[in-house]
Amino acid sequence: MQKDTNKSFNTQMLNLFKKANIHKDRVAIQSDENEFTYGYLIERSNAIASFLLGDQSDLNEERIGLLVRPDIHYVAALWGIWKSGAIAVPLSLSAKESELEHYISDSNIRLIISSDNCEEQKNIPDRAEINIQNIEGIKEAASMSMPTLSYDRQAMIIYTSGTTNKPKGVLTTHGNIEAQITALVEAWKWTKDDHIPLILPLHHIHGIINSLCCPLYVGAKVSMLGEFNVDNVCKEIAHSDCTVFTAVPTIYFSLIEKMKKTNEAKILNGFKKLRLMMSGSAALAPEIHKKWEALTGQKILERYGMTEVGMALSNKIDGERRPGSVGEPLPNVEIRLEDENGNDITEEGEIGQILLKGPQVFSGYQNLPEKTEEAFKDGWFLTGDVAVMEGGYYRLLGRDSIDIIKSGGYKISALEIEDVLLKNKNVKECAVLAKNDEKWGEIVVAAIIPKNKAISEEELQNWCSMYLSDYKIPRIIKLLDQLPKNSMGKVTKNELKNLFNNP
Repeated sequence: MQKDTNKSFNTQMLNLFKKANIHKDRVAIQSDENEFTYGYLIERSNAIASFLLGDQSDLNEERIGLLVRPDIHYVAALWGIWKSGAIAVPLSLSAKESELEHYISDSNIRLIISSDNCEEQKNIPDRAEINIQNIEGIKEAASMSMPTLSYDRQAMIIYTSGTTNKPKGVLTTHGNIEAQITALVEAWKWTKDDHIPLILPLHHIHGIINSLCCPLYVGAKVSMLGEFNVDNVCKEIAHSDCTVFTAVPTIYFSLIEKMKKTNEAKILNGFKKLRLMMSGSAALAPEIHKKWEALTGQKILERYGMTEVGMALSNKIDGERRPGSVGEPLPNVEIRLEDENGNDITEEGEIGQILLKGPQVFSGYQNLPEKTEEAFKDGWFLTGDVAVMEGGYYRLLGRDSIDIIKSGGYKISALEIEDVLLKNKNVKECAVLAKNDEKWGEIVVAAIIPKNKAISEEELQNWCSMYLSDYKIPRIIKLLDQLPKNSMGKVTKNELKNLFNNP
């Protein structure tokens, strides 16, 4: 698919692009049954950059939306936007018109790069000032100079999942992105011989950094499989030379169900031979860890990160992978815990909020200077996530605003209760949250997707009583057909709160 050219592009390149030059003849992307080399990716992204620049020498951090399906066009467009000196704003393919309206107006987007096969263009608000450019119409570049890209230049705006509030635009620099990538390349031992199937949405840090930029930084191969489909993933794993796999908990749920039904040796062997399997974006219940290891022999490596910082904590690749734990700080990440009075926690076993510092931490929230100021304390980023140190590893208890239930003077972790419920053979999925209560402040409630419709609230409460103290047992349990989730598979607990508050 590559066409060699001798065109000269004079620019001070970021390491991501310098390293691509080293691997020109290697396959970078496999998509739609075609393979594309790093050389092709360089050439095509240069063409896109030159198109965007026109007669300008630098787009000076103009915001450009990216609404492209997960294929070679996405990668070429992302690199082209960066090379032009613009800021990339990856847009969710699952976003509704009102959501896109928020992203577009908040980031002041005037141009959106899309593609012919992107039906989601229909959800772009009908505004005269928005120009939509299909990437197929961008022609080959002429020789030119492109802008110098220093590491303090803004590179990307990613919108948070919005599981606890309205999505905020997270601004990251090229330096932030490189720090996020290099920490993972070191910690997870990425090499050019790796091959990963990409099945995650590309408007989120897990897909963009972990699944795409890390392998491309080292000359590895990425198979872009599109939206998650359990059969497609199993086929890829069974018949390819994949070495790394990363997914969210809901994907592991689906894979476990699939393999229990089929029990195909090729699929099981494909997973068994991988050198590294990871889970993130939401907590993976220890019970799922156990089921996965029993099926494949693989111990899933769980890590912790968020849009504002990339990845921050990880279980060891060559050490203990403790179910329910998110491990130790990644390279160049500083971390501490702070109690609700703002005091440092120095002893194990004490619960506190995670504070982070390091070169990977974002530069601010788009159009929200007060929120940005509130998010930092003496140079430390206040994550809003609560954890406890146990045996040298951090264990995540959840978001302070949604997963920590304050009932009758107790602080209760929703994640702990969810793990107990998932041990019940009649529970497929669950979500535990708080309901406001006049007497107790908050009470524990749970939404359950049952495998057996005959199971009752009383039976589930009796089950919990075998593992949990009385004050942790859900007072109200609702049986549902499905849980509301965002595109990353995270349960949107605020929607569930409305269900419990308005029966």
